[in-house]
Amino acid sequence: MVWLGWFWGVAGAWAQVPEDVVFGAVEGVIAVEAEHAFDQTKGEVRSWRLVTLDQTPESSSDPDDNHARGASGEAYLEVLPDTRRTHDDPLVVGENIAHEPGTMAVLSYRVRVDEPGRYYVWARIYSTGTEDNGLHVGLNGEWPESGRRLQWTAKRTWWWDSKQRTAEVHTGVPGQIWLDIEEAGEHVVQFSMREDGTEFDKWFMTLDPDYEHPEGSTGPEVRVAAGALPEAEVLPDGAAGSGEVTISGERRVWHTTTLSLDGPFAHELGGAINPFTDYRMTARFRHASGLPVYTVPGYFAADGNAGQTGAASGTTWRAHFSPDRAGVWHYSVSLHTGPNCAVSDDGKPVAAYNGLRGSFEVAETDKGVSDFRGAGRVVYLGERYPRHLGSDAVFLKAGPDSPETLLAYEDFDGTVATIRRGPLKTYTAHVGDWREGDPVWRGDQGKGLIGALNYLASTGCNTVSFLTYNAGGDGDNVWPYVSRVRTHRFDCSKLDQWGIVFDHAQRRGIHLHFKLQETENDDLVRGVDQVSDVPRALDGGELGLERKLYLRELVARYAHLPVLTWILGEENTQTPAQLRAMGAYLDQIDAYDHPIDVHSYPHRQDEVYEPLLGDRSVLTSASLQNDWSKVHALTLKWLRASEASGKTWIVTNDEQGHATTGVPPDAGYPGFDPSMVDYTAADVRKRTLWGNLMAGGAGVEYYFGYKLPENDLVCEDWRSRDASWRWAGHALTFFRSLPVREMVSRDDLIVTTEDLGHVHCLAKPGEVYVVYMSDRQDVRLDLSDARGWLSVRWFDPREGGEQMEGTVRRVRGGSVEGIGRAPHGSDEDWACVIER
Repeated sequence: MVWLGWFWGVAGAWAQVPEDVVFGAVEGVIAVEAEHAFDQTKGEVRSWRLVTLDQTPESSSDPDDNHARGASGEAYLEVLPDTRRTHDDPLVVGENIAHEPGTMAVLSYRVRVDEPGRYYVWARIYSTGTEDNGLHVGLNGEWPESGRRLQWTAKRTWWWDSKQRTAEVHTGVPGQIWLDIEEAGEHVVQFSMREDGTEFDKWFMTLDPDYEHPEGSTGPEVRVAAGALPEAEVLPDGAAGSGEVTISGERRVWHTTTLSLDGPFAHELGGAINPFTDYRMTARFRHASGLPVYTVPGYFAADGNAGQTGAASGTTWRAHFSPDRAGVWHYSVSLHTGPNCAVSDDGKPVAAYNGLRGSFEVAETDKGVSDFRGAGRVVYLGERYPRHLGSDAVFLKAGPDSPETLLAYEDFDGTVATIRRGPLKTYTAHVGDWREGDPVWRGDQGKGLIGALNYLASTGCNTVSFLTYNAGGDGDNVWPYVSRVRTHRFDCSKLDQWGIVFDHAQRRGIHLHFKLQETENDDLVRGVDQVSDVPRALDGGELGLERKLYLRELVARYAHLPVLTWILGEENTQTPAQLRAMGAYLDQIDAYDHPIDVHSYPHRQDEVYEPLLGDRSVLTSASLQNDWSKVHALTLKWLRASEASGKTWIVTNDEQGHATTGVPPDAGYPGFDPSMVDYTAADVRKRTLWGNLMAGGAGVEYYFGYKLPENDLVCEDWRSRDASWRWAGHALTFFRSLPVREMVSRDDLIVTTEDLGHVHCLAKPGEVYVVYMSDRQDVRLDLSDARGWLSVRWFDPREGGEQMEGTVRRVRGGSVEGIGRAPHGSDEDWACVIER
């Protein structure tokens, strides 16, 4: 049986304790949790709201983060709404400040005093700024001068104090807060608001004027002298599993094979042992020939079908496997337990389940290359293009970078909106793209997002990018946990439902770009260089328990998928050492060696990427953010810099332009006025999409700026950029037909009387040349390395299709030759292919 705490319900809903509950002394000290008041009065303008690990007030009333982790009992009260956070905010008496005690937001607590006298009052407060740090204390409806203006000066931490603010000392005079209690018996101690936004955790009173400061602790013991606190909700117990191991799935090369263990009973919210921190399941898969061997982390899967049932408890423990060879595979299961052993080599074997063994047979894939189960896993092989291990084809990508809050979907369990600018999505515009036989969960949920992936695949695009953790970020509506701040407990049903979507994406040939964090929550830096309090930054940016658990859970659940990339952070501001540590841990636990990249602010690329080049990190890729018109030059820069370091990176362009602009919608899309931007979607096609690919880059993801319709936080209709997707699909088809692994950027081969500007050449000299012209050009090409005749054909980036003949059908190698003009529309962009 596991205690879950006293308070439940929507954020702020607060059930006070019964009026007959009386708190007594322990060794002369009476201590009370702030949330254990029996009454709250005068709450018309401001009122005390409960905050726990599972509930956070809406940000419209509370701009601060949740600080329940570290609070006594992981719960506290905050007086809201909070409209004065800094000294510069307007001071409104009777609204955000109460100079007179007992006039606003009054809490009452019943106590039993055994010994009359002068009681010195201490309280534990969290203050995030120059304000939000004042209370008054009174007794039996009276508010003596000695109880006015409790003051705290410590910032961004829970802190005990007993100081009174005076006209002379605004930071407070120690030892000046007391209540004189003349008679033994029951009394009512009251606290009232002085400043809104004050976060109140616990209080105590003592006869000792020299009481030692309880720094770093949650304070004295609480004792209930009469009555009873509300009975806590408890979690169900369950019997342990039988130890049976089941192998399920398609059992084909590159398909998902799942090992399920009927193991120890656990609950995602608690239990005698936390299943996420205090168990470590690992499965080892070895081909009968002896190689290869894969060791993959396992995870707690509740009842084994939580995505459909919503289960939070059960005995199913699971590991996913993606075999790369047909034949017999042998498995062994390891299960250990111990404090935080999930992310260490510590722990003791769980005898009933540790060491279980068996085997199964795997057949060849039966899928075509448009399904990643046919093309095979994509890996980094030291080249600028990642490759499919099944087909040996290079992987080039194009698709949306927006919405970054793709997973803020109302059909996912446990997914909530916390701020107005980050609403949940329905993807109603794509429900009609769902097809019979496509996956759903919980009846008919999921059709909108599944349909959106179907639409994207139909355009020829093949990637999506999304955040898996944005608590405290721009959208503040995506996290893998049971609540926004319970970073040691994962939501089994939500993560199963994410997995349903990810599986479908892979079947439709869509790459998954996992953005593991964003700039607002990756470390203790706000923006670029402002060190600040960032409670939602896992381990403050370091590689600690929180970050390791998070990475391990994602790897255990999703790393078996054939085509994905881990991106360490969006607009990342962590130090090189922090990025190296995070990348190295991810590389260590991901048995499938998926590519790892990082994304940075445009002006910080040198600062971020330079220290990570070569053997200085496990990074395989650079995810560039820059102005849409500079993509070609910057792609070349980082390709050449990485080549010079001895480890060539994959270089993609994944965010364009200013945060407010990016890639515009199609002309005529509702709500879009072309004057919103000073360029067009066609310009992005020419300078971003083709700019990257003609430099030897591996593709693009398109960002949608905040001032545009269907933007990065609210986009639900990918058809808003339909033309851009189809142009991208045409480009991918074209470049897949080329021997790009053997081709390099050779703009130096172009001879033109005009500004070279937007004419580029990608070539395997002597064999094949591609010349891309973003507008009309008279181009001659240096074919000195070629011999004999070469054909000249033209590809239309706007319409795609077969290559066509232009005004010149063939040219002779060995000299500089004119390539002629495109067959039509010579004022538009064209790609010319000259090959033997």
